[in-house]
Amino acid sequence: MQIELPEKRYYAIGEVAKAFGVNTSLIRFWEKEFDVLKPKKNAKGNRKFTPEDIKNLKFIYHLVKERGFTLEGAKTHLKEEKKKSLTNFEIISKLEGVKSQLIKLKNQL
Repeated sequence: MQIELPEKRYYAIGEVAKAFGVNTSLIRFWEKEFDVLKPKKNAKGNRKFTPEDIKNLKFIYHLVKERGFTLEGAKTHLKEEKKKSLTNFEIISKLEGVKSQLIKLKNQL
């Protein structure tokens, strides 16, 4: 899955939800369920997601929505194989990004 977010230090929950094509309530739910998601909150209580949070959200989205893991299965997978799986996922994501850029270039020719 390729998400389109500008390079920033912090992202609002609305921006994140729109990029992933889900409701903000799902992002808040995943925040409660998965320990790796720890967005910062400002004085008003608004969540601010860092690029690291976005990376973890991508991986959770991949496990739950694309690969069909249950929440418990995704939690277990994250705990047991986080480093290995996350590295593989990052490589695959980068390759998909390169592929989409190449397709755009091809279509422009």
